[in-house]
Amino acid sequence: MTAIDLLITAGNGPAECRIAVRACLDILEKEAAARGYLFEVSTGPMPDCHGPKSALVSLEGEAAPCMAAEFCGTVKFLFKSPVRPGHKRQNWFVSVQRVDLSGGEGVAIDPRDIRFETLRAGGPGGQHQNTTDSAVRAIHIPTGLRVIARNERSQHRNKALAVKRLAAMLQHLEDRKTDAAKSERFIANRSIERGNEVKTFKIQRP
Repeated sequence: MTAIDLLITAGNGPAECRIAVRACLDILEKEAAARGYLFEVSTGPMPDCHGPKSALVSLEGEAAPCMAAEFCGTVKFLFKSPVRPGHKRQNWFVSVQRVDLSGGEGVAIDPRDIRFETLRAGGPGGQHQNTTDSAVRAIHIPTGLRVIARNERSQHRNKALAVKRLAAMLQHLEDRKTDAAKSERFIANRSIERGNEVKTFKIQRP
C-alpha cells in the first residue's frame, strides 16, 4: 500500500486557526476510516487547549494520494470565534501540503532523547492484523514530538523508520525558525493563500 505524509498548519494564524487545524484532523481521520486507510497523526510541540499549530498526518492506503490531492491547498473553515466573543471574522484558514519525510538529513538526535513504545501492528479496519508488537511510537523527550512507524514487519526496521521521521520533523521545525522557512517545504507556514481554498467546512460549535 502507498504511504504519504501531509503537513497541516495554521501558519501564523490566531487561536481560531488552531481550532481549525484540530477540526481538519478530525475530518481527515473520519475520511481515512471510511476509505479503510491507516491514519496516524503527530502533532507539533506543545499544543494548547485550542489545538496544535501544526500536525503531521500519515496516510496508508492503495489510493491515499488521491485522498491527499483532495485536501492539499488552503482549507477554509467557517465558524464564530469561541475565543473572542463578538469578533466579526468567521473565516479561518489552514494549509495542507504533502511532504517527504523519507530523509531527515541535517538533524542528529541523541538516542538518549528518544523513548520508544511498542504497539500492536495491524491494517485498516482490522485487516492483516499482526500478532506481534512490531509497530513503534518514538517520542522525542525534549520537544514532545511523537511519531508512529508501522510500515515494516519488524520492530527493528520500524524503529529505524521512526527515527528518520522524527529527524525529518525536527528539521522542518528548525527550518521554520530560520530564513530557510521561506523554502517550499515550509512556505505554507508563512503564506496560507486566502480566497483560493480547495475545501470549505462550517463548524457549528468548535
